[in-house]
Amino acid sequence: MRIAIVLYTGLTALDALGPYELLKYLPNVDIRFVAHQVGPVPNDRGLLLIGATHTFAETPDADIVLVPGSEANTLIAAADKTLTDWLRQVHAGSRFTTSVCSGAVILGAAGLLKGKSATTHWSAMNGIKQLGATPCPSDRIVQDGKIWTAAGVSAGLDLALALIEKIEGRPTAEKIQLLIEYDPQPTLDAGHMSKASEAVSKAAKEDIKRLSRNPMTPIALFKLIWRKALLRARSNS
Repeated sequence: MRIAIVLYTGLTALDALGPYELLKYLPNVDIRFVAHQVGPVPNDRGLLLIGATHTFAETPDADIVLVPGSEANTLIAAADKTLTDWLRQVHAGSRFTTSVCSGAVILGAAGLLKGKSATTHWSAMNGIKQLGATPCPSDRIVQDGKIWTAAGVSAGLDLALALIEKIEGRPTAEKIQLLIEYDPQPTLDAGHMSKASEAVSKAAKEDIKRLSRNPMTPIALFKLIWRKALLRARSNS
């Protein structure tokens, strides 16, 4: 089984590496970190480098495709024609095409969410709606055919576990869950907008506005990039 995990400059590391830490236990698995070029890819803070093992061209097909999100570079990745063309190509023959967090926006930009139910980070719900999806803000994991989407960053672990159960069955999934001792017991309970206080929600929204600003890309260019992604998604759906 070939698994292709997409990398691009500015991705959120846990979106990609969280699922990897579970999926690597699948038997006879070929995991590839794919990008434009083989080599180091910086995360959203520029503090962590993740190694791309294969190029898009070297990976024309995959059984599972996983697209991570980003704090500030999601729209740039969504407007990347090479990436979205590749996503449509591998989706045609994939068993599962998946995303974590705002990675759903990139799937949408490739035209893959048209008419589909999907989830994403709460800050990107309107984005996937504009790209033709039916947002499911209350759901952590949404399965619509072979497209599986996960909510915010930490939901990638749940996505991987659900995939493993689907592919190998519950006993194997539970074994892998135990291998990584995935037994979340947070001392706090503000992990969803429906649970967070008004003050916490306001503070989080303010942080999202700050973190999503790419200092290298002017606002006017971001708007142009978004329009470009919307037009491409509509033309490819």
